[in-house]
Amino acid sequence: MKIRIAGIAGESIVDGPGFRYTIFTQGCPHHCKGCHNPQTHDFSGGYFADTDDFLKEINADPLLDGVTFSGGEPFCQCKPLAELAEKINALPRKLNIISYTGYTFEYLLENADKIEGCRNLLQSIDYLVDGRFIEEQRSLELKFRGSRNQRFLDVKKSLVQGRAVLAKSVNGDSV
Repeated sequence: MKIRIAGIAGESIVDGPGFRYTIFTQGCPHHCKGCHNPQTHDFSGGYFADTDDFLKEINADPLLDGVTFSGGEPFCQCKPLAELAEKINALPRKLNIISYTGYTFEYLLENADKIEGCRNLLQSIDYLVDGRFIEEQRSLELKFRGSRNQRFLDVKKSLVQGRAVLAKSVNGDSV
């Protein structure tokens, strides 16, 4: 399946715990002041790539601990990311999947049936960093988050409980 992306980082150490394959989606409606990736805002920017090509690269790298969907706004392209996440989850080795979003978990849950593929994407990822970046709440002390309002959520537990549940650790690393 095709997806519009801004780029990838094959072995990132800043987009979640451990070595991560990070896909930067193209297009974001939030336009947060002070955004780290403003070049990803334009929905007509970037380029199209095939999610199966990502899967091959991910599967071929034995050093990876997980995969991160960043942006832009990944939840503007739920369907291809959900399909990719399902294929990653079917790989013989376990890789955790993290997605960033400017939306809150509550918003995504409330609108999951209105956003094509949203429910499938939520069910296929392990962790979610939610909330818009707020420049006035920026902190360099936070792990894998840019501002204090953002949360690092355990999506599986959150879906079961029907409310946002903070993750305590990923691969033994506290978050």
